[in-house]
Amino acid sequence: MPFQFPKCQILPLPDDQVSLQIDGRERVRWHFDAKYPRPFFYPFNGPSGETLTRMGHPGAQNHDHHRSVWWAHAKVDGEDFWGDNTKARIRQTRWLAYSDGDTEAVMATSAGWFNGDGKEIMEQEMVAAIRPGPEGETFLELQSTFTSTGAPVTLEQSNFGLLAVRMAKGIATFWGEGQITSSEGGRGEPEIFGQSAAWMDYSGAVARRVKGKRVTVTEGITYFDHAKNPSHPSHWHVREDGWMGASLCRHGAVVIKKDKPLHVRFLLHAHHGAADAGIATRIARMFNASPGFEVSKSKRKHRQFEVQRRKV
Repeated sequence: MPFQFPKCQILPLPDDQVSLQIDGRERVRWHFDAKYPRPFFYPFNGPSGETLTRMGHPGAQNHDHHRSVWWAHAKVDGEDFWGDNTKARIRQTRWLAYSDGDTEAVMATSAGWFNGDGKEIMEQEMVAAIRPGPEGETFLELQSTFTSTGAPVTLEQSNFGLLAVRMAKGIATFWGEGQITSSEGGRGEPEIFGQSAAWMDYSGAVARRVKGKRVTVTEGITYFDHAKNPSHPSHWHVREDGWMGASLCRHGAVVIKKDKPLHVRFLLHAHHGAADAGIATRIARMFNASPGFEVSKSKRKHRQFEVQRRKV
């Protein structure tokens, strides 16, 4: 029988990039080149094949740190791991495992959070899994475990962090014709900003090419906060100018220790059409019931580490 390629694949690329693909087509790409202050995912493509996220703010260069989908925090032991005008850095130190499959492809990496003096104060083990949805939709599941490398690390009170999403210009409410919708029925920044919700959706205009012509369609991203996250249901930082993030520390600090790591899980759903509360509620239920990932040293040939779902 001829070799069969898995439906979902992880493909390492030159220049410190990794392509996450379904049926041989890229759905999302991971960038970890040290020329950037921290790693990020770009593009994150919708069913149209066009990216639903963007690099930076459409009208303000002081928001160039908004790189599509990224991990960051504004106040870590008094230092800024959010903006670009800081010496603090997040650096991928190694990839741990790439796993292809017909139902999902999974990438595990390790990164260090280095303060302004160049000292690594925290380690981040990230697992990113890509799964196909119906009619070209994509699920990107992100799990991270943060562990202090020495003394306890404090994520101080802040609206900014840990996982942020900068939407494409046409999807933003101000710049395009986007709509922000929460699991609690709120619509728009004034109703939703700072409020708690199990999920958040940002949907709007995307240009799709049909028979050689560009036509406008509606697509978006639903961002799910896992029920076991310490801040669930998180309070959300959302803006009409096109970004959203679950605020882990909006109402207080989180202390991370060697023997007490921080574990979080999020899910991003790139979908057709506007927000659908019924579909989102069902996805949230399945996500909350699903087992997370574990990374372990491998006993198999030609592998250093394994990444797999935890056994229930």
